[in-house]
Amino acid sequence: MNQPPQSPAPPPLPPAQFLDATLQTLGFEIDLYSPQKVSGHLLVTSKCCQPFKKLHGGVSALIAEGLASIGAFLATPEPQRVAGVHLGIHHLKSAQLGDFVVAEATPVNVGRTIQVWEVRLWKSDPSNSEIKTLIASSRVTLLCNLPLADSEKVAAQNIKKLAKL
Repeated sequence: MNQPPQSPAPPPLPPAQFLDATLQTLGFEIDLYSPQKVSGHLLVTSKCCQPFKKLHGGVSALIAEGLASIGAFLATPEPQRVAGVHLGIHHLKSAQLGDFVVAEATPVNVGRTIQVWEVRLWKSDPSNSEIKTLIASSRVTLLCNLPLADSEKVAAQNIKKLAKL
């Protein structure tokens, strides 16, 4: 019996698209993700600028909540859905169109119900990654004991696998 040829499996998604499609849409790339740290970078383009060609503060907040959420999910012992319940961000300096921004999220407290993550964003000198200027600092509080729907369990397992946990 002849069977129709099967299409090849789609290529694996880049980590940013798989972990947070919204961040990936803006050009944010995740470099490291673990229960102890989540980091990545963004080249500031017109997609993420306000009309004066400066990085939009809402994009900084989106990066902060996105990285903290990924970290909180990875830090939960059993797959649970996480949800941000508070985000506080201080915009200290601006980044402008063409700047290279790096971000890093680290846990302040990992509890069974609530986690708090600190997220920092720096403008980085492309010719010397050691030269960085802090542009934003935030704290994100997340509820981390929400049940996963059956339809979300496969995604949760794939994320944990991707992070090699």
